Amino acid sequence: MEFYSLVFSTIDLRSFASVWFWIGVAVAWSNMTHFIIGVPFDMVVRARRKGGLALDDLQAMAQIQARRRNQIMASSGVWLAGFWALVLTALAILGFRFGAELSQALTLLLAPMTLAAALGLRLARKLETAPPDGAALIKTLLWHRFMIQGIGLLSILVTTMWGTVFNLSHMFVSP
Repeated sequence: MEFYSLVFSTIDLRSFASVWFWIGVAVAWSNMTHFIIGVPFDMVVRARRKGGLALDDLQAMAQIQARRRNQIMASSGVWLAGFWALVLTALAILGFRFGAELSQALTLLLAPMTLAAALGLRLARKLETAPPDGAALIKTLLWHRFMIQGIGLLSILVTTMWGTVFNLSHMFVSP
């Protein structure tokens, strides 16, 4: 019986009290802000500083990623959006109607990330239809990253506040 209690204490489904959940939140938002529609942020910084070949690489990478995302959305976007809406709705209902802590945590993580992904799809459409070049592309990517960071900051703040309230309200309840 000790083995099972050790395993289940390591894989704790109490998300808001688990360090693993908060590490996951940090990694998820770090990745979301580093890869702007699939373009690494260091490419944007390098193109801004050096120009020339680095800027050409950035433009090529941005066009490739924009075209790739738009092709995926054109071929199966309706099905992906419907499936994702089903997943988020199920998580929200399980979490906030039935009190499943893991579902609450996943909803608070994935719903804002969905908003950020939708903004990325909007940017991809813009980059394919009217591609900016040079400084305008860099400015567009920087502004997009700034918006994603704002969404991430607000999301982490709300998740932290909700998790704190959840933990305090369940602190004295015996399992």
